[in-house]
Amino acid sequence: MDVKAKLYLVSGEGEKFMGIGVLWLLQQIEESGSLRAAAGSMGISYSKAYNMVKNLEHQIGVPVIERKRGGADHEGSSLTRFGQQFVVLYDEFQTEAKRRLVEPFDVFSREFQALLSEFAHTDKE
Repeated sequence: MDVKAKLYLVSGEGEKFMGIGVLWLLQQIEESGSLRAAAGSMGISYSKAYNMVKNLEHQIGVPVIERKRGGADHEGSSLTRFGQQFVVLYDEFQTEAKRRLVEPFDVFSREFQALLSEFAHTDKE
């Protein structure tokens, strides 16, 4: 048995706007220099990727990607300085939050196994 946690930032209305998928998308944008390429590498549509970024920017009120026009492909995106720092901050947060689940889960797991042993023995009688 193991534990898996999914962390999201949610608006006051309970709408998810930041999670591991958005983090990966932002990291791919930074790596590839393109929202379209980032979406393709993640196997999601450009419109879905665009809406993920648009929703994030709407919720936090600060641009996280800079859209560029020009060049051979007439497209390109990069993270703003805020976006770069936000990616690092969020990644550190979600990594640390998940790491901190290990100890309480270990305690739960031991106590759960003891409980199972106690009741498995009683139920067989």
